[in-house]
Amino acid sequence: MTESELHAAGGELCSEHHHHADAIESLQQKLPDEDALMDLADTFRVFGDTTRVKIISALLTGPLCVCDITDALGVSQSAVSHQLRILRSHRLVKYRREGRLVYYTLDDEHISSIIRAGLDHVLERRGEHHENE
Repeated sequence: MTESELHAAGGELCSEHHHHADAIESLQQKLPDEDALMDLADTFRVFGDTTRVKIISALLTGPLCVCDITDALGVSQSAVSHQLRILRSHRLVKYRREGRLVYYTLDDEHISSIIRAGLDHVLERRGEHHENE
């Protein structure tokens, strides 16, 4: 790569190609398998919808019935139900029925950690802090 090509690429590339066999072998042993990486990418795609992120963020506070999620977010019940189905199918939320009410919670603490870490990252870049600190 020429110096001008390196500059055009933002200086983010090596100007020479070196093969570091030990580092490559170590990395290849530590990388998750392809199926796990595909599942992870699929999970992160679910976080790509603002309504789903709002629902998950609301559930950080604890169990909520569908009506409360709908009212709190100002989203139609059919839209919330649709998004909850997607979240359930990816095992991000779970529910329990109490009579005629259905309460949703986050599936496990990992989901909470992912959302909190992501929110902390975004707010830190903006110079803000998360309320739950």
